[in-house]
Amino acid sequence: MKNKSKIIIALLSLNIFMLSSCSDDFLVEEIRSDYTPETLNDELGYQAQLLGLYQMLSTFYTRSGDQGWLSVWQAGTDITWPTAPQGIEVPYYKYNQLTTDDNAAFQSWELWYNMVENANSIIASVESSTSAELTQEQKDAINAEARFFRAYAYNNLATLFGGVPLITEPITEARFDYTRNTLAEINTQIETDLQFATQNLGAPTNAPQFEARVNKYVANQLFAEFYLRAGKPDLAEDQADIIINSQAFQLVTQRYGVKASEEGDPFSDMFFKGNQRRSQGNTEALWVLENENPSDVRGGSSGNPQQRRIWGAGYHNVNGMIPADSLGGRGIARIRLNNWVIYDLYDDGDMRNSKYSIHKRFRYNNPDSNFADIYGELVPYTGIDTLARIQPYTLKWGHFDSADVFGFGMWKDFILMRLGETYLLKAEAQVMQNNTTGAATTINILRTRANAPQVVAGDMSLDFILDERVRELLAEENRRMTLMRTKTLVERATRLNVQDPSIPLPQTMRIEGLQEFHELLPIPLREIQLNKDAVLEQNPGYSTN
Repeated sequence: MKNKSKIIIALLSLNIFMLSSCSDDFLVEEIRSDYTPETLNDELGYQAQLLGLYQMLSTFYTRSGDQGWLSVWQAGTDITWPTAPQGIEVPYYKYNQLTTDDNAAFQSWELWYNMVENANSIIASVESSTSAELTQEQKDAINAEARFFRAYAYNNLATLFGGVPLITEPITEARFDYTRNTLAEINTQIETDLQFATQNLGAPTNAPQFEARVNKYVANQLFAEFYLRAGKPDLAEDQADIIINSQAFQLVTQRYGVKASEEGDPFSDMFFKGNQRRSQGNTEALWVLENENPSDVRGGSSGNPQQRRIWGAGYHNVNGMIPADSLGGRGIARIRLNNWVIYDLYDDGDMRNSKYSIHKRFRYNNPDSNFADIYGELVPYTGIDTLARIQPYTLKWGHFDSADVFGFGMWKDFILMRLGETYLLKAEAQVMQNNTTGAATTINILRTRANAPQVVAGDMSLDFILDERVRELLAEENRRMTLMRTKTLVERATRLNVQDPSIPLPQTMRIEGLQEFHELLPIPLREIQLNKDAVLEQNPGYSTN
């Protein structure tokens, strides 16, 4: 009887609640927008939102769900062979499989448009702000940083897809009627945003708490690259000169940092963990995206970066070999430098091809007594091992943590922009203006640092500049996007990524089906299908089905 009374009381209480919930007060809906953050009303709120843009950008470099993500941007170009494909990168060398439902194209579209939307919210809020807590100078600085990221996102979208929908206001309700703006319209918006950014961003700083933030010279560098893509090389050269003439940065020409007392060279010093930031002695760094081991710094990384595993050899799979710091830790070689890069690209003595930058020979290093008879001996180059186990590989992404020998993640910073590339952008601009003498002078600045032979005006061409970018920026630059920007992907991949018959690379890993229309990615099919109230046109060459 007692339990029955409890049930009745509970039912009565429920009825009372249901009756009260039908009153007008309970039916009045209070709408709270998910699109405009309430925190955008003071300095701290804006700074939190700006930092969110850096976090968003970091996910391009740190995702591990698709381990082949980084290979998308290198395989099927002019510099690498795929050797252990994970899946997402396959259509980027077997181009006949690149369809409108491609996942890498969709992830790229999604990332850069998310950045556009978040930047738009900051820009719209700060431009309409009447808060007395912020000076106009502070508002302009916030606006400039957000506009840089919007320009950065749209420049990537334009490079990858061509003309795309131009959105410059926050989205406050669902839309299904997007159409593609012309490339000229996208370029105009990028130019407007970068003009504001270069005028209102501050100077670089070595203060650890601020040095990872973009500065005005970072905007100048993006401006130079943008003007090259837009066919305005004279303006691109002007932007590069602003950086070079500022004297805010110097090429690294002397040993420094954490391994300065060991064997090495100045070029390789830049890529050691602990040497990459300005505050750590890297005088060449314009923009470094910081990355920390989350076990040491809470939230230190937005994912598990796969760079070392993608680029580094799987030498530990050879009996008598174990992961080591001097060998860059544990890799699995999802891509391999092709023969053109390994054997033909560098001149003798070029520092960028030294054993401190590109590892070429291995010695058995397992101290276990089972390997005592071969310990210290050279590992022979034989058979399939030269593809993924003991092939030459860049040490730029080398990283070893004795507490995590398996090393799923790689906890090094990402050097996004440095002065070496500024000279390359300037030389490219000079070549495009037929100033080959000036281009040779500019390139020789880099080649002097690298102890490489000097070049003359007759050597200068866009092809030479693209070759030099590999020598200088191997494994740093997004090679696919560079070739898409210069519209040279098809010619260079066809000419330089040729399979040597003596190397047993399976036919299934060779470039297939590459055509001119692959200079752009497909507009994601799911975006076209969702856009039910207007036609979002597909790029030529891709099926609309």
